[in-house]
Amino acid sequence: MPEWMHVPGPVLESGRHDEVNLVFARGMTPETLAEGLRELRREHLVGGEADGWVWVVHDMFNAEVEDYDPVPYGRICAGAELVVFVTEPCSAKAHPPHLEYYRDGRLITWFSFEDLTQRLGDNPDYLSAELLAANLIGPDAECAEADDARHDCFDHHYEDHDRIVRAVAGFFALPSPPLSPAVTDR
Repeated sequence: MPEWMHVPGPVLESGRHDEVNLVFARGMTPETLAEGLRELRREHLVGGEADGWVWVVHDMFNAEVEDYDPVPYGRICAGAELVVFVTEPCSAKAHPPHLEYYRDGRLITWFSFEDLTQRLGDNPDYLSAELLAANLIGPDAECAEADDARHDCFDHHYEDHDRIVRAVAGFFALPSPPLSPAVTDR
């Protein structure tokens, strides 16, 4: 589980569920979200409600039915919004951590935490102002020490992930938990 998630409970602390998605929904009940995920063959592991959002953590994959495909969240959010963090997939298998934002069943924006320049969806620039303000994209996004052979930019790779989550959480006013208070402190 990434540092920016703070989901207490034995289910996630057991370590058996390390590849999870974190889904926030606004405009639907917890029961509706759970039922929709069940229809997509994903059972929620833990969930809650806070600050106008319903949230659920579920396994990224369903190995029991050999379902390793991305989850088609657009099918379950007619009349609602979903903010989805795919937290710990395997980059080597072409599944980097990423964000998906849906509104009324449509994918508004999608981007990988590893390449913010490749944003997709009906409005790929939906969060661009927030990413720019956080110096995650734009002229100030490059590491100041990138040209220094003694510096490894990967050393701040996870700090960049925290900044992405902080920018998204701030924009949508996402709650803590399940996000770490360090991310949601406004």
